[in-house]
Amino acid sequence: MTTRRFIIVSGLSGAGKTTALHALEDTGFYCVDNLPAGFMAEFAQFIGDGDLPHYRQVAVGIDARNREADLLQLPGILAVLRSTAVTVELIFIDASDEALINRFSETRRRHPLSSGNLPLPAAIARERQLLEPIIASADLRIDTTHSHIHQFRAQIIERIAHRKPGALALQVCSFGFKNGLPPDADFVFDVRCLPNPHWDPTLRALTGRDTAVCDFLEHTPEAADMASDLIDFLSKWIPRFEADNRSYLTIAIGCTGGRHRSVYLAEKIATHFRALRQVVATHRDS
Repeated sequence: MTTRRFIIVSGLSGAGKTTALHALEDTGFYCVDNLPAGFMAEFAQFIGDGDLPHYRQVAVGIDARNREADLLQLPGILAVLRSTAVTVELIFIDASDEALINRFSETRRRHPLSSGNLPLPAAIARERQLLEPIIASADLRIDTTHSHIHQFRAQIIERIAHRKPGALALQVCSFGFKNGLPPDADFVFDVRCLPNPHWDPTLRALTGRDTAVCDFLEHTPEAADMASDLIDFLSKWIPRFEADNRSYLTIAIGCTGGRHRSVYLAEKIATHFRALRQVVATHRDS
């Protein structure tokens, strides 16, 4: 029997839920946006019982305009759905309050929960509160604060649309601590103890993907030891997450600015594991 994928995409208004659904639709998913959460179980059953080819991969969008009681019941509905033959995934699209406020200001769109008595910051806070049951149950959280639309679409396609059912999709992300931690990371490793190419004027404008920076780091024993130790650690523990039926795992490698050391090590780690499983390398700050 053909495995059916049922992906629920939720998120804060302005974070990218609609963009995610469009990206999935472009890869062959049958997408329905703003489905009332109270109809979720019936719709999933309808999809599961159907024999049409385009119902084999389905994505639905859920947002905070649902009744609060229905949103509170969604984790229980998901638990029931996961006991069926349908493969269910819950994706939550997030962004910082500052980024959301800027986006609404730039587009001049009204937040769906805002009103004369509820200004935009309060509407965003209320939306987070309403969606907390979904956030807590999500299989994958994607933060779009620092992503432009093309990066985000590529991430949706590579990590979600192309993920084989039952397989673990691994993301290795570089970042700079000066810009904050990635909120969607499962593991965070600090590599600021390594020699910093930033202090070499000839390397400062480059990134950890450039040959000159790679040569600099490969000639430092600390970088080689760090890469080896991280690969050994992850080789031991990633299978434990797979055995626990995890669908997604994000490993974040951080240095000061997120341009040199973290990028170099993220690429090294991604290259190692790419021979064994689906891996996406992303670089937030380079």
